[in-house]
Amino acid sequence: MMKLTELLGIEYPIFCGAMGGVSRPELVGAVSEAGGMGILATAGSKPEQVRADIRQIRELTDKPFGANVAIMTGNADALIDVMLEEGIKFFTTGAGDPLPYFDKIHAARAKVFPVVPSARVAKKMEDNGADGVVVEGMEAGGHIGTATTMTLTRQAAAIVTTIPVIAAGGIADGHGIVAAYALGAAGVQVGTAFVASIEAPIHDNYKQALVDANDTATVVSGSKTRGPMRMTKNAATIKHVELDEDPSVDLDALEAYTIPSLVRAARDGDTTNEIVTFGQIAGLITEVRPVKEIIETMFAEANDVIESLAAFRR
Repeated sequence: MMKLTELLGIEYPIFCGAMGGVSRPELVGAVSEAGGMGILATAGSKPEQVRADIRQIRELTDKPFGANVAIMTGNADALIDVMLEEGIKFFTTGAGDPLPYFDKIHAARAKVFPVVPSARVAKKMEDNGADGVVVEGMEAGGHIGTATTMTLTRQAAAIVTTIPVIAAGGIADGHGIVAAYALGAAGVQVGTAFVASIEAPIHDNYKQALVDANDTATVVSGSKTRGPMRMTKNAATIKHVELDEDPSVDLDALEAYTIPSLVRAARDGDTTNEIVTFGQIAGLITEVRPVKEIIETMFAEANDVIESLAAFRR
């Protein structure tokens, strides 16, 4: 199997997760320029906004970057058309079945890595022509599945043998990268660590909330409406739980509250009354740093960890 870096033309085997309100052009461009794969979040965006975002990213970097399509938003076809018109060659997908879009993406000689919550779905994606899969554990921030990164990555890597498996959820340093490698992953997708970056175009209060957090700072709400989501403990969480427990509230209604609240938190910095999301690995993040520094120190540490593991050999 070709190395992930060679397959995608990137220097480091790391993706920036497509985080709503966070993975905007500024962050995407910075991650790609630093040697990773920046991925534009497009959920809630109209096609012409996505076109403008792609062109803005191209002003920031001439290196590869991609875009995410949230299938359930209802305008996936239109967004993909614009992305292909603008020359996007790398896609991730989420929130719905991506299989109907594979032919269109592949006809344009682009690659697609669906984000999946289980080994079974990862294998299904492989069998139907995906170029890779991102398996995301429940340690991640935002919308999550029910499997942990350790169990999910290993089981997916054991049965998905012809395309790269990318581990996501709970990875924020070199130790996490090496753990992903040990489980059979070809690379990692990182979100929380990039939230605490200088280039993330969000309010400083949001970044500070992450820096101040520890490993028990988040809870999961939304399971009853079949949209589980990891978020910080605050007043917005209480409201989210109340909505989730209301039998008259469905997933669409819950999302109608969730998405605007997330946007307000990131834009305005109200981390008390609006929804703030990051992963359980937040306790490892103690400062806001440039993206380039984050990536380079993560992989330098990973190399040190790999060398130190030689002491365990017999």
